[in-house]
Amino acid sequence: MIEYLKQLFHTLYDVRSLITNGGGVLLVCGIIFVETGLFVGFFLPGDSLLVIAGLVAAHGLLNIWTLVPLAMLCAIVGDQLGYGIGRQAGQALYSRPDSMFFKRRHLERAHQFYETHGGITIIVARFMPIVRTFCPPVAGAARMSYGKYLTYDIIGGVLWVGSMTLGGFAIGKFLPNLSDSHVHYLILAIVFLSLLPGIIGALRNRRGKSATPIT
Repeated sequence: MIEYLKQLFHTLYDVRSLITNGGGVLLVCGIIFVETGLFVGFFLPGDSLLVIAGLVAAHGLLNIWTLVPLAMLCAIVGDQLGYGIGRQAGQALYSRPDSMFFKRRHLERAHQFYETHGGITIIVARFMPIVRTFCPPVAGAARMSYGKYLTYDIIGGVLWVGSMTLGGFAIGKFLPNLSDSHVHYLILAIVFLSLLPGIIGALRNRRGKSATPIT
C-alpha cells in the first residue's frame, strides 16, 4: 500500500510527463476540479500543473485557447461544490476526525485565514496551496452570501488559472529551452506577480487607516 501511494505521488508530481503522455486538457481540468472541489485534492499540484500546462501549450502540445476557459470553468465549478459541502455540513466539518484525505488542521488554517481577511480570502486563497481547497467549505459553513461568494470566486478562478497558464505559455514562447529544474522558480515568480496588486492595495489600505485621525 505504501509503495503504491509513493508511486501515485511520484506520478502526480511528475507534471510534465502526466500532461504529455496522453493526459491533455481533460486531465488538467479534472485535477483542477478535484483540487478545488474535494478535500482529497489538497495535495494535488495545481499551480505547477497549470504553469507547466501553459509551457506545454507553448510547444504546441496543448491548445491554450481550449485549456484556459475549460480550466477556469472547472476551478469555479469545483469551488461551488466545496461551498455546497460547507453549507450543508456546517460546523460538523470541524469535528470530523482526521483521515488520509482529510486533515482538520488544514480546515482550521483556512478558517483562520478567512476570519482575518474576509471575502477577499476567496480570491487570495486561489494562490495558496491547501488553503484554496479548504476555503470554499469554510465560506459555506460561515454562511457567506452565495452571490458575494460567487463573485469573488469567479474573479479568483479567472485570475488564478489565467495568470498560471498564460504566464507559463508566454515564458514557454520566450524561453523554449527552459529546463524543468527552473520551473519551480517560475511558478513562485508568477504567483508573486499575480498577488502583487493585491498586496499593494492591502498596504495602501492599511496606511490609509493608520493615517486617519482619531476624533
